[in-house]
Amino acid sequence: MSQQRKSPSAATSAVATSAALASVVSNAISGGERSPAANAIDEQAILDATYELLLAIGMSRITMADIARKAAISRATMYRRWPNVQAVIGALMTREFGPLAFDLALPIDSPVRSGLVDAVVSMVGTVREHPLLRKIIEVDPEILLPYLLERRGTTTNLQLTLLEDAIDAGIADRSIRPADPAVLAQAVMLTAWSFVLTGPVLVGGGDTGHLDVELAELLERYLKP
Repeated sequence: MSQQRKSPSAATSAVATSAALASVVSNAISGGERSPAANAIDEQAILDATYELLLAIGMSRITMADIARKAAISRATMYRRWPNVQAVIGALMTREFGPLAFDLALPIDSPVRSGLVDAVVSMVGTVREHPLLRKIIEVDPEILLPYLLERRGTTTNLQLTLLEDAIDAGIADRSIRPADPAVLAQAVMLTAWSFVLTGPVLVGGGDTGHLDVELAELLERYLKP
């Protein structure tokens, strides 16, 4: 069956949303506006060094001195960009996981529901197998607790924004049941998180591919009119 292209206005909205979110990710990584001296710092090299340290020793043991040494810069240079190691790690998390939110951008083809379900399932599989997340769960799982029990992180906000936009478009093309897009987006996120974090536990560390098939079925039935 042939699929219809979405309207130019919807495409423009999706591009604008993605551009705005790209700006948010960039600002989160850099820590916002900084002085010219701070802007000269090679942030990506510092985050690369932080990433390597996280995979080697875990989050809780890293210090600003460790990162500075690994990145071959001074601690003073580090502090001109970020106030503490938590801020550096937050920037790294946004760099690694924030762009995955763009997989949830408004699908090009109709019906929106099918494209959205595919995007969510793809994102779940990618996040679940990400080396950084696997290391956090293995060594420092308590770091996830604030984002599960207390507050939403930058990446979650990005994903929810894109989910709401896509769901709103799906309601408009009648492939998604009429309801509050924000509530539907939150329910989809909760479901996705359970498949990311608890899925590997349920299958005992084995292949989770069959769970992704069931996740797609679950989302299809949940969103279908």
